[in-house]
Amino acid sequence: EVQLVESGGALVQPGGSLRLSCAASGFTFSRYWMYWVRQAPGKGLEWVSTISPGGATTLYADSVKGRFTISRDNAKNTMYLQMSSLKSEDTALYYCATNRQGSNAGPGTQVTVSS
Repeated sequence: EVQLVESGGALVQPGGSLRLSCAASGFTFSRYWMYWVRQAPGKGLEWVSTISPGGATTLYADSVKGRFTISRDNAKNTMYLQMSSLKSEDTALYYCATNRQGSNAGPGTQVTVSS
């Protein structure tokens, strides 16, 4: 059974940085493309970033390009999202998932950007 657990969310000031983690279990993590998606209050699910199984290919939504960095450690079955230059519009519940639609997402981790 696929299990994904996100962590690392917090309240941070605009311009600040944060690193999210996603711990995976129940499947062969190293064989899967992995995704970060987010849901802001009152809005739908938004794709944020994607990483290939080996980590060589990364993709980003225009809204986060140049500010966020996705990475993974297959030996630890863990994926990361390094976020910098955070803006209020980055406030959302962040999920890791096995596709852009948010399949198999965990409970999520809350990121709030506010002064």
